[in-house]
Amino acid sequence: MNAKTLSPDLLKTKEHFHILDGLRGVAAVAIVIFHFMEVVFIPAKNFIGHGFLAVDFFFCLSGFVIGYAYDDRIGKMGILAFLKTRLIRLHPLVVLGSVLGLLAFLFDPFGMHPEIYSAGRVAVIFLSSVFLIPFPVVSERYFNLFTFNAPAWSLFWEYVANIVYALALYKATRNVLLILTILAAAAICYIGYTSGNLLGGWSGETFWHGSARISYSFLAGLLIFRSKWIIKSNLGFVGLSVLLLLAFLMPDSKWNWITEPLVVLIYFPLLIALGAGAKLQEGVKKLCIFSGNISYPLYMTHYMVLWLFADYYFSHKPAGMQLFAIIAAGTTLLVGFAYLVMVVYDIPVRRYFMSKLKKA
Repeated sequence: MNAKTLSPDLLKTKEHFHILDGLRGVAAVAIVIFHFMEVVFIPAKNFIGHGFLAVDFFFCLSGFVIGYAYDDRIGKMGILAFLKTRLIRLHPLVVLGSVLGLLAFLFDPFGMHPEIYSAGRVAVIFLSSVFLIPFPVVSERYFNLFTFNAPAWSLFWEYVANIVYALALYKATRNVLLILTILAAAAICYIGYTSGNLLGGWSGETFWHGSARISYSFLAGLLIFRSKWIIKSNLGFVGLSVLLLLAFLMPDSKWNWITEPLVVLIYFPLLIALGAGAKLQEGVKKLCIFSGNISYPLYMTHYMVLWLFADYYFSHKPAGMQLFAIIAAGTTLLVGFAYLVMVVYDIPVRRYFMSKLKKA
């Protein structure tokens, strides 16, 4: 079915799993705090040293949500329309994150020297960020795949997963999904064993680690939905948030190569299944909606501040309560900024392009 014969009903958003939305926000805040803390402390002294695993939780949740939202209608709407809806959902913040990262690069008052890069070089780096073309060339930024917005590496793989879903996975049987998930789990275990952890994926050197991380978690989330592995419970949003945070607060140790794969392979899929079946208390519904709504804007806009914070920290060496106040205030302001971005930019831009798609 082409875009001209699309029914507007096919493009409507389905009812949300509000607790899962809320957990996405918890994970987003956790990864922001993790990024602040990793600038200051080595992993052994970072109280939220496994906050980076929030990305794997995002991937697993994405597989579940994509299956729920599109399994029964992608055949009717067509691959092209599906990809357009995903582009409209994801890419406005990819662009904004790149613009904010460029501004931080050019006007960093604490240490970065953009003048050492030619205008042409900066333009190429910026365009690679906007179009999600990995380009790890800036040594001062630790050869991130995307210099101006480091978290965009996970969006690159999210797009890959969405394309593979549209081309093949939505038609795959449960048994095929199970086999692919087991193979991806083996890849996760191999990376954990050879690297000592699952932190890779964001740099040129660990590029293919991202492939394993998205492959397993996205497939696992999709398999949970297809298999209806939903666990009814009375845990609620608060209880599940505590369980999710325990994964990020897990101590750093020489056993990371075992504990991190266990969290990704078993614990996160279990939390997705519990979150999908948990009972939502009416009193926290608005909190879950708010948390879910700001999660993606927060994730895609926070790193501009992280680059500035890193240069400020290394040049001024704040400590004690001053450091605590900076990180606490920075996280709070970033959440507020994410809400502003959502209201002023993300929702209006997506609404505009969706209206264009519906009229196509």
